[in-house]
Amino acid sequence: MDGISYGVMAALVGLIAGVVLGLSARLGNFCTLGALESAAYGGDQRRLRLWGIVLAVAIVGTFVGVALGQITLSETFYHQIVWNPLASVAGGLIFGYGMALAGNCGFGALVRFGGGDLRSLVVVVVMGVFGFITLSGPLAPLRVALFAQEPAREPQGITATLEALIGLPPLATALIIAAGFLIWALAYGPLRRAPGEIAWGVVAGLAVVFALWGTSWVNHESFGEIGVEGLSFTAPVGRTIVFLMTSTAGGINFSVGSVLGVMAGALAGSLWRGMFRWEACEDPRELGRQVGGAALMGIGGVIALGCSVGQGVSAFATLAWSAPVTLAAIAAGALVGLRRLIGVAAE
Repeated sequence: MDGISYGVMAALVGLIAGVVLGLSARLGNFCTLGALESAAYGGDQRRLRLWGIVLAVAIVGTFVGVALGQITLSETFYHQIVWNPLASVAGGLIFGYGMALAGNCGFGALVRFGGGDLRSLVVVVVMGVFGFITLSGPLAPLRVALFAQEPAREPQGITATLEALIGLPPLATALIIAAGFLIWALAYGPLRRAPGEIAWGVVAGLAVVFALWGTSWVNHESFGEIGVEGLSFTAPVGRTIVFLMTSTAGGINFSVGSVLGVMAGALAGSLWRGMFRWEACEDPRELGRQVGGAALMGIGGVIALGCSVGQGVSAFATLAWSAPVTLAAIAAGALVGLRRLIGVAAE
């Protein structure tokens, strides 16, 4: 490993985690918008309850890693800044509404593009561009003014708060929360009768843990040169686009590896199931709606410091306070957007 740069090491971690997550989405039906839509309008909660499996595995795996000294939560940006509730709510609502308009979150669009959907390529590119416009472009001063970020001076997160208040050890808190998610998931009979989906839910959770463990290892080896990162797909998509065009945006790194990995995993899963086929948009109005939704996702995801995967799974795995609030806001925004689309279609 001596001849490999730390950036390449982090990219390899991202590539492996991304491939596994892409496979779990294509073969195990792990999808944010699909879970909400099927639960709210299809009478089927399997995909929604599958989130309980993913989160339970991700939380337990992460905090076992913390207890063993293998994962450094304090080096993740979820714990390096003071939580801004307004950013979580506003960003989550904007992202969720945009997700409904676009027909997928950023992660879902990468997965669909890996299956041959060219419409999703448009969604991915627009989301990545607007994410960077908000992160460091023309909208950055307004974002900073409205949603200030302050560096944390003391331990952050749910476990740190409960340990300070009642002395509950972090691993115990994690096990209790994970048990709640697991019970909620398995209480639904149709999911219990779908062992394949459960297995892929476990795999998705482990992919999140692997990302945090792998980047913690690279962080240690590089003496802090490389940060500890979880899987996320808003700003990382923008970084990948800039890197592919200019070899800048931080060079080869975890973001680039994870984004390319998801597409590769989704492609492999699509070919495995015989589902790969080229698709394009025949309705300009539909494409316009998807472009608008993608722009909102880019803006909202940067404000909330993560997307449905970045905050909804990776930050939740670290039990950051921002995670449950942002995920709830994303779900609320998406449900409002879906209701609007159904109302328009009924007219």
